[in-house]
Formats: sequence, C-alpha cells, structure tokens
Amino acid sequence: MKLDLLVRNANILTLDDARPTARTLGALHGRIVGLDEEVEHLPAARVVDAGGATVVPGFNDAHCHSAWFGLTLTQLDVSGARTVDEVYDAVAAYAATLPEDAWVIGAGLDHNRTGGRYPHRDALDRAAGGRRVWLKHTSGHACVVNTPVLRLAGILAEGFTDPDGGVVSRDEDGRPDGLLEETAQRLVQRHVLPYPVETVADAVGAATRHYLTEGITSFTEAGIGGGWIGHTPVELAAYQLARDTGRLHTRAQLMAASDVLHPLVSHADDGIGLGLDLGIRTGFGDDRLSLGPVKIFLDGSLLGRTAAVTEPFCGCPHNEAEAANPTGYLQNDADAMTETVVAAHRSGWTVAAHAIGDRAVDLALDAFARAQRELPRPGVLHRIEHAGVVRPDQLGRFAELGVVPVPQHNFLPPFGDAMAESLGARRTAWSYRLRSLLDLGLPVPGSSDRPVAPGAPLPAIQAMVQRRTGSGAVYGPDERVPVLDALRAWTEGSARATGFGGRKGRLVPGQLADLTILDADPLRTDPDRIGSLQVLATVVDGDPVHDPHGLAAQAATRTPAQPVPPSPQGHQALRPQENV
Repeated sequence: MKLDLLVRNANILTLDDARPTARTLGALHGRIVGLDEEVEHLPAARVVDAGGATVVPGFNDAHCHSAWFGLTLTQLDVSGARTVDEVYDAVAAYAATLPEDAWVIGAGLDHNRTGGRYPHRDALDRAAGGRRVWLKHTSGHACVVNTPVLRLAGILAEGFTDPDGGVVSRDEDGRPDGLLEETAQRLVQRHVLPYPVETVADAVGAATRHYLTEGITSFTEAGIGGGWIGHTPVELAAYQLARDTGRLHTRAQLMAASDVLHPLVSHADDGIGLGLDLGIRTGFGDDRLSLGPVKIFLDGSLLGRTAAVTEPFCGCPHNEAEAANPTGYLQNDADAMTETVVAAHRSGWTVAAHAIGDRAVDLALDAFARAQRELPRPGVLHRIEHAGVVRPDQLGRFAELGVVPVPQHNFLPPFGDAMAESLGARRTAWSYRLRSLLDLGLPVPGSSDRPVAPGAPLPAIQAMVQRRTGSGAVYGPDERVPVLDALRAWTEGSARATGFGGRKGRLVPGQLADLTILDADPLRTDPDRIGSLQVLATVVDGDPVHDPHGLAAQAATRTPAQPVPPSPQGHQALRPQENV
C-alpha cells in the first residue's frame, strides 16, 4: 500500500485517550489509516517531516458567518474607530473614492468602543456627500443608515410603525436617528439584496482561504438564504459554485434560516410538514458540503442590549430604544417561534435556536422540551446558539434535554468589559459559561460568530483558558478550563456538536485527515502565548492546502543534496517529498 501522505517526526496530539500521542501519521484517500509503527514503513506520495512541530486535529468553527466575513474584506472597516467623529472621517474618506450614486457600505461598527454613541444620520449625510450610507454593527443585530436610506426604506413616510421584532431608534426630537435594530434592518436589506451568486461565492473563497492560515479545516455557516443574515435566497447555490470552482477551501456545514422553510405536502404517515422542497433537511450532503440545522432567531444581542433577559440591563441606556426595552425583546411572538421549532423538529430537522438572554434561553428549552414530548427523537443534537446568559436553574435542563450549548468565548477579550457592565456581577458569572457546561457531560464546541468578533481559534482557546477581558479582568473565573479541554472543544467538541462525531475531530484511524501543524505544543505553552502560536501548515482531506513556505512546490525541484531552508520559530522545516 502506498500512502497519499505521511507525516513524521511530529508531536501528534491525537486527542484519543487510548493513544494520546504519536510521532507518525499516515493518510490515504482523505482518511487517517494508521499511526507510528502501523505506517512508518510504508511508502507515500508525499512525506512531511514536521521537525518536531506539533500536529493537532484541524480546527472546526461551529458557528460563524463566512460569506458575511468574506464580504467585509472588501467593505469599509470602521472597527478601529474610537469616537463617532472617527467614523464620520472614515466614511468621508471612503465616500470620496466612490461614484456619486454608490453606496457606502461599512462593517465593524461598535458603539461600545465609541463612548456608547452611535453615528447620527445627519452627520453621515454630510460625510457621505449625498451618497447612501449603510454601516453594519459588529454584532450583526443593528445597523446605522443615513437620510437617503431611511427615505428609500419608507421609514420617513407618514404613519410608519416599527416592524415586529425590530426597533427604529429616534432622537430627542422624535426623528429616526439612523439606528435600526434587529428585524428593522430588513427594511434596508431588501433594497440591496440579493447579491449575485458569483459575489457570494467569491466571498466564501476569500473567507475560507483566510481560514486555512488559522488552521481551520471545517466550519458551520450560521444562517443562509433568508432573514437579515442571508445574502440571497439561493445562497446554497453560491456554496455549490464555490465548491465546483475550487473556491471552497475547507469543509462547510450550512444552517438554513428558518424563514426559508415552508409548509410541505407529504403522506400523513411521514409527519413532514415544514421544510425545503423535495424534503431536503439536516444531514443532506457529504463530508465536504452539507446542510446542517435550521437557524431561528429568538432574541438579539448583549452588545446592543437587545437580548431578552429576565431582569433589566444595568447602567444607563445608550438611546431611546434601550430605555423603552430595558429587558431586551424577542424577535417574534413567543408562541409562533415555539411552533416553528416544534414543526421543524417533527419534520426531521435539527434546530439551532439563537438565544442569548436567559429569557430567550427559557423559551428555547421549553420549545425543545415540547418538541421531544410530542415526538421523541433520541440523540438529536438541537442547539442553543450563544447561550449568553444561563442561570443556575437552567443548567440541568440542558443536560436533561441533551441540548448543545454553543457559546463564543472569543467575545470575552473584546466585549467582556461592556457585557459585564450591562449584566452586573451576578449575571456575569452566568455568562458565556464553559466549565459548568462541560461538567454536564455535554459537547461544547469551539465557535467564533465571526465577523462579530475576531475568529482565530488559537486566541479563542487562550480566552477559554484565561477568560480575560480587554481591561485584564477575569470574566467568570469559575468557568475557566485547562488547555486540553479548550483544544478538545475546537476539534472533537465541534465535530460532536455538528453531527460529525466519530468522523473527524481526533487523529485516529478512520477519521478524516484534517490536520493543523503548529510551531509549539499548546499543552506545554504559557497560556499567555497560546494565541500567538503560529500555524505552519494546514491539511484538508490529506492534502497540505496551506503551505506558507512553498515547501510542497519546492519538493518537485529540490535534489537530495540541496539544503532544506530553515522554518520559523526555530523548527526544522516541514519537508514534503516525493517518495518513490
């Protein structure tokens, strides 16, 4: 037998309790076929000498927005603004490069970094020189637009009322000030969307190329096709196009937005009443591209104080919208959202419920409990996305129902101080939990919600271990975990949470040959440095698709007498070779 890939002279962290480490790994047809003595004597089409570097399973981001992230790479970035005046300056400079009829589309707006203030429509009018402005909040749950966009959206029309599940913010004079929360964003999006499939496929390509540099080999796209997170009703076609044209560089699982599901006619015995045409549902596809859960939004965000909590947010409201909704709000009628969850469950879907506030978490748990009472489905991995505030009395229900929590611990460094200010000390201890969730025996995946926050896995692993905010405070110290638990979350935990447990997430025979090669062992690295570890190479399906040193290309021309160039961080270079 000739292997496709042999990795040797490596510190391989298998994450298999029965065999936690190895020095050699072999892959054939995209799967791991053996370790150490099982493969070290076999010839291989390509040999990688790791020079003592550490090999871990490929990282798996269980909740991110890849098309959105890819699009932001070509838009105005205002994430560095620390005052609203800096936002206006950035808009003015960017607008000056555009035609007069172009839109100024920006991303990364965060009022928590601009003194709690949002840009005002009047100042944006002046900065943009008559162009339409659409600035998306980093949370994804709000945006700010200027007067021409408000007029286009019908918001300035006489008799306008806020949409269900959304808020149009108004200034002290009662005028819309440009801030649109939650579902109110759709009033603008319907004039910009849908994007062409080619544009979305390009964005997916840009995002997944970037993922490889961070060691990410799999991800779950948290909502396509509809709502205010979709980019086109045919978004799956964009992913298929990206795959067909070589632009999908990693594995992808896609969540369908709940509002693209519709009533279906089937045999009375089938119980399939809600879904997509042809009965396509969770699990359709293959290891490279598949359909995951249906995504339903129950509430908003902690950053914008639109998450549905049981007790009012702490501190002074930042605007009239917050003052009017001191405990946040649900995205729709609670009974209607419950019916959607139950119908999707009965129709064979896995459901991912976005619930950040504890009041929304109650709603999600109640809906899942009712769904299982009406139609028991043992082993189904329903999820609660974010689970931002989980009271002690709610923890046991996660375990009882087998519901997977999907929190984002990479939020803690950039947003932790602002979230703690909004929640107060008692609720901060319940927020973005980890240790207490793992203690329930639940799979807790690694996830980023990128581009809401920086999404690189290694800094996120460091955040799981340290839970430090930007000010250096420890956010919920009892929820810290050892490095091994954090590494498992971003690999095996994500595989289990997304329904791929046993197929990827560990470096054992039979699992997919997705590997990340690091310049040091995270288990032996000072926690302060974990986020600074370097990704030396990324392997997907047994193919070294990220090779920043060009070693695979050099292998074809290098003769045995030529020296191997040194690698960074003092490691011996990776040496892919043709083995004949």
